[in-house]
Amino acid sequence: MHVTHEKGYLILAVNTDVDYVRCARLLSRSLKFWHPHSLVCLLTVQKIDNDNDFDIVKTLPYKNQATKDNPYANDWQCFFASPFRETIKLEADMLITGPIDHWWTLLRNKELVISTGAVDYKNQPVVSTKYRRAFEANNLPDVYNAFTYWRLSAFSKDFFMEVKHVFSNWKTYIEKLKKMPPNPDTDLAYAIASIVLGVEHCVLPDTSYPHIVHMKSAIAQTPQEWYKSLTWEIDQGQVRVNGYTQSPLWHYHHKHLVKDFEPYYE
Repeated sequence: MHVTHEKGYLILAVNTDVDYVRCARLLSRSLKFWHPHSLVCLLTVQKIDNDNDFDIVKTLPYKNQATKDNPYANDWQCFFASPFRETIKLEADMLITGPIDHWWTLLRNKELVISTGAVDYKNQPVVSTKYRRAFEANNLPDVYNAFTYWRLSAFSKDFFMEVKHVFSNWKTYIEKLKKMPPNPDTDLAYAIASIVLGVEHCVLPDTSYPHIVHMKSAIAQTPQEWYKSLTWEIDQGQVRVNGYTQSPLWHYHHKHLVKDFEPYYE
């Protein structure tokens, strides 16, 4: 852990059969469309030949620990890799569709903030529980790691060490909790870690942001491929779906769409 800048955005992107680095490049471009002077750090294991889209490129400090059954096991390393005293971590398959830099002021009210309560493309609270059966069964907080803020502190370190513990001991959580998936996911790991450390220290439940716009089919109430049944457009950095302007954190979900979005950010 070596702090070189006061604040910035961190994107974890480790390629699998999906080119997450390509997604991260597009995310960085969308962020810099609204905030040209923001600092963006890519955390990866890939060799990056062209880093014009990133201000900083770092490799995982404890090497790639992801496996087929545990693909998100690297997430806890974000805390130790971040070059920022204050970090906002963003999930790679998102676009920033509006200004968000003013959020830093609110986020500083806590040492760590995980976004809660996703919305659909109409900006309505998500009501489907299809993707959150384990959350519902175990009364876990409705957190989304796709946007997570922390500042360098003992509490933040404890949180990410707890996330590591959850990933490393998933079989134990399957035995203890209800309707848990066979393989761990990051949202569940964050939810469990926040329970351990105190949910009230990890979320801002009564604020209007940050919320993720989620485009999974059950949330968007479309067939599996939402982009085939809904119209979309990108104009001057704003994204509209079926005429609805999307809130700033737009999680498009289908990674291959990156090739369709790229021309709008060249």
